[in-house]
Amino acid sequence: MAEIIVAKSAGFCFGVNRAVKIAFDVAEQNKGGCTLGPIIHNKELVSELSDKGVVSVDDIDDINGRQPVIIRSHGVQRSVYDKLNEMGLEYIDATCPFVSKIHRIVYDMSSQGYTVLVAGDENHPEVQGILSNCVSDYYIFHDEEDLEKLFKIIPAEKNKSICVVAQTTFNEKIWKKCLKNLKKLYTNAKIFDTICNATSKRQAEAHTLSAMCDCMIVIGDRSSSNTNKLFAICKNNCERTYMIETAAELDRAMYADALRIGVTAGASTPERIIKEVLDTMSENTTSSVNETENFEEMLEESLKSLNTNERVMGTVASITPNEVYVEVDGRKQTGFIPFDELSSTPIQSADEVVKVGDRVELLIMKTNDVEGTIMLSKRRVDAQKGFEELQKAYDEKTVLTGPVTEVVSGGVIAVTNDIRVFIPASQATLERDANLEDLKGQEVKFRLIELSQRGRRRKIIGSIKSVLRDENAAKRAEFWENCEVGKTYTGVVRTLTSYGAFVDLGGVSGMIHISELSWLRIKHPSEVVNVGDVVEVYIKDINTETKKISLGYKKTEDNPWVILEKNYPVGTVVKAKVVGLTAFGAFANIIPGIDGLIHISQISNKRIEKPADELSVGDEVEAKITGIDFEKKRVSLSIRALLPEAQPVAEEPAAEEDEVVAVVEPDAEPVIRELEDETPAEEAPAAVEEAPAVEKAAAEDAE
Repeated sequence: MAEIIVAKSAGFCFGVNRAVKIAFDVAEQNKGGCTLGPIIHNKELVSELSDKGVVSVDDIDDINGRQPVIIRSHGVQRSVYDKLNEMGLEYIDATCPFVSKIHRIVYDMSSQGYTVLVAGDENHPEVQGILSNCVSDYYIFHDEEDLEKLFKIIPAEKNKSICVVAQTTFNEKIWKKCLKNLKKLYTNAKIFDTICNATSKRQAEAHTLSAMCDCMIVIGDRSSSNTNKLFAICKNNCERTYMIETAAELDRAMYADALRIGVTAGASTPERIIKEVLDTMSENTTSSVNETENFEEMLEESLKSLNTNERVMGTVASITPNEVYVEVDGRKQTGFIPFDELSSTPIQSADEVVKVGDRVELLIMKTNDVEGTIMLSKRRVDAQKGFEELQKAYDEKTVLTGPVTEVVSGGVIAVTNDIRVFIPASQATLERDANLEDLKGQEVKFRLIELSQRGRRRKIIGSIKSVLRDENAAKRAEFWENCEVGKTYTGVVRTLTSYGAFVDLGGVSGMIHISELSWLRIKHPSEVVNVGDVVEVYIKDINTETKKISLGYKKTEDNPWVILEKNYPVGTVVKAKVVGLTAFGAFANIIPGIDGLIHISQISNKRIEKPADELSVGDEVEAKITGIDFEKKRVSLSIRALLPEAQPVAEEPAAEEDEVVAVVEPDAEPVIRELEDETPAEEAPAAVEEAPAVEKAAAEDAE
C-alpha cells in the first residue's frame, strides 16, 4: 500500500494569499478591475479572476478605465507607480511585504553610493521591480559562476560599498555557496538575506521529502519561479520527479509502483488544485494520504485574527538587519519583531539576542489581516516577566546587576531583566559631582529602593550608592583585620597634594609622602603619578588609633647608589655630562641622581687656570671613576686618567683624597671644601667654618 506524504508548507505563502484575497475582494465589491500582469503565476487562478471581472493587463495603456488597478505580489517598477499617479488612476498595492522590503533596502543603500548585487533571474518581474529601485550601479548573478565573472568586473577595492540582496524565491543552497565566495573577496560587503522565510522552509521540506520518497509530484504553474526551483531541488534527490499544473496532467504510470510518494506545491498553487491532485491520486492507488493538516483548516487558521497583547510562542525563521521573522505556533500569518522590540539593552545586531531556530515567547502588538502579518515584541514579554522578578528582589533587598544604558536628566538608566531602572544622580556614585557619563556602558550593581505599579505605569528607582557603601565597609573591615607593616598592596591614586599622593587600597586610604615617591628630587607628586593611576605600594607605618597609613612607593633597586655600586665600580670609564663649574673643578652627571666631581687637577694633562678653560656646562665627556665613598655619598672622576701624560710642568700641591666631594643628592647644591693651598689666606678661616654647616644642610635635605 503506497503512502502519500504532503509537504506541510505546500501551497500559498502569506504574500500570495494576501494578493489573491485582495483580488477576489475587488472582484466581489467592484465587479471589475485589473491586475498589472498576472496577480500570481498560476493560469488557473488568473482565469478564475478574469471570469469574475478582474482581468490581467500587461501595460498601463491597456487598462481602459478598469479600476481599481491591483499591483501584483511580485511588485512593479518605480516608473509604474509614477505613471499611475500621473494618470490619476486608483490602485491597490498587493506587493508582498518581503518584496517591498527589498525595494526599500536597495533604494536606501544605492542612495548612499553602494553598488548593488542581486541574486535572481533578471527576466523575472520581481527582480525587475527590485532593479528599478537602484539609483547606483547594479549587477545580477544567477549562480556561483556568474558571481565569479562579477569579481573580475567589480574591483575588490570597492568592497566597502557593496550591497547584496536575493530574489525572495532564490535557491537557498546556491545563495549560501555564493555568499561563501563573496565574503572572501568583499569582506565589508553589506549582505541582506532577503530570501522569504516561507521559501526557505518550503525548499528545505522539499529537499528532505524528496530524499525519502520513491516519487515526487511538484504542483504549480510552469512559469512560477519558486515552483521550478522546487522541481530542481526534488529532481536532484529523486529521479522520478514530475511537475504538473493540475490533476488533469497526472498519469498513474508516474507513481504506480512507488511505495512512498511525496507531494509539494509552489507558493502560487491554490489549495483547491492541491486537493484535486490528492483526490485523483487516492482514487488511482490503494494509498493513505499523510496530510499533517487539513488544507481548508490551514487556510482558515491562516486568516484567523490574533488578539493584541496576547502572549504567543514562536520559532525564529530568519533574521534581517531591521527585523526578525517568526513562525507563530498554530498560525500561517508571518510574525515579525521590529529591531527595537527585541531588547531593552542597546544591541548592534539581532543575532545578539536570538538565533534562527530559537523558541521565543512574544507579545502581539498589532495584527494586519490584510497583509497577513503580526507585529510582535520580545522586549515587552521579557519586561513583564522581569517585573515579577524585580518585585521579589525589592522585597528581599537583593543586589541586582545590569548595564547603564543612558545618562538622563537627574541620573542614569540601568537595565536588568529587560526593565529600565532609574538611578538618581545622588544614588549613582559615592562622590558628589561625579561625571555620570563615566558610568555609561558599565555593568553596575544596585538595589531597588522604590518599586510601585499603578495600572500600566511603573515607578522603579535603584541605588548604586547603597551597594558601594556596603562593599566598602566590608573591604575596610577585611583590610584592618589583615594589614601589617611591609605588606604590599595594589591601589588607585585618588588625590594629589603638594606633600604627597593619597591612594585607595580598597575602602581604606593611605598616603605616599613626596619623599617616598622618587629617589630623585621632585617638586610635586604629579611628576611621578597622576590621579587614576594603579600603583603598587607597601605599608611603611600604621597608626591604629588615628587610622592613618604611611605608604612606600620607591623601590630599593631603583636607588641610584645601589645602581652605581652594582654597575659602576671604581675604575669604570663613563660618559658624563657637565652640569656645573666651580673654581676648583666641574660636576658631571654619571647616572640620574648622582653627580661626580672632576677636580681641576683631573680635567687636563696640562695646567689650566680654571675649569671653564676646558669645559662648558652641557659638555659630554669620558671620565674614569677614581673613587667612591658610599657613606658620604661622594664620587671622584678623572678625565686626565684617560689622557696621555704631558710634558713635565711646575708641580702643584697635591690634593688630599678627602677634600674631593660629590653631590650627595640630585639637584642639591654641591658641598665642597676648597683645597687649603688654593684658599686665600685671609678667607681660609671662613671657608673652614662654613663647610660643616653646608654639609649638615645637605645631609638634612638628603634625609
